[in-house]
Amino acid sequence: MTIRVAVVDDQALVRGGFAMVLNHQDDIEVVAEAGTGREAIDAADLHRPDVILMDVRMPEMDGLEATAHILAKADWPVRVVILTTFDPDEYVFKALRAGASGFVLKDIPPEELVAAVRTVADGGALLAPTITRRLIDKFSDRLSLDNQIAERLERLTKREREVLVAVAQGLNNLEIAERLFVGEATVKTHVSSILSKLGLRDRAQAVVFAYESGLIQPGTQDVGY
Repeated sequence: MTIRVAVVDDQALVRGGFAMVLNHQDDIEVVAEAGTGREAIDAADLHRPDVILMDVRMPEMDGLEATAHILAKADWPVRVVILTTFDPDEYVFKALRAGASGFVLKDIPPEELVAAVRTVADGGALLAPTITRRLIDKFSDRLSLDNQIAERLERLTKREREVLVAVAQGLNNLEIAERLFVGEATVKTHVSSILSKLGLRDRAQAVVFAYESGLIQPGTQDVGY
């Protein structure tokens, strides 16, 4: 199956470079390019891509607003990945809260870009622990604990909470399985149950939920290296 991708960035050179890299893959096709948030919405409606690579700061409409609009209206399983130079800003964090499946750096090596698109298309999330930690640390003091969000934790079993903590630390399913001494298939089942019970789109939103619910306190978990 071919992964259909839309590349959204106001810099033509960035768009063209990403498109060239992706179009060289047998299983990936760039079906649209856009230079503004409004163009991104139109392109998504017209081409219905599987994955959208979305810049944050663009004229007319920024990537955050475009992401929220696309994900709210989409009646197909589209995934949005935020593009950033990693001048970390609150817009990136808000994009994750809105349902984006992660973010990649614009200077990402070609092979990692390809892997990122495949990961997201397969239902995964792009959550490099070091980047996630930097975002959380930078903006955690601006986020107030929402009691309603915290109460949703009661829907989870003790084991599911342990899995959610591990997910928030950036561990993959195999690493979680090794930590908890269970099978990888069991971890996948727990992750699916967590997302279903909490009404979350993917692991990216699960990470945000773990911090906003107070399950994890910024600065208390050792993530990244």
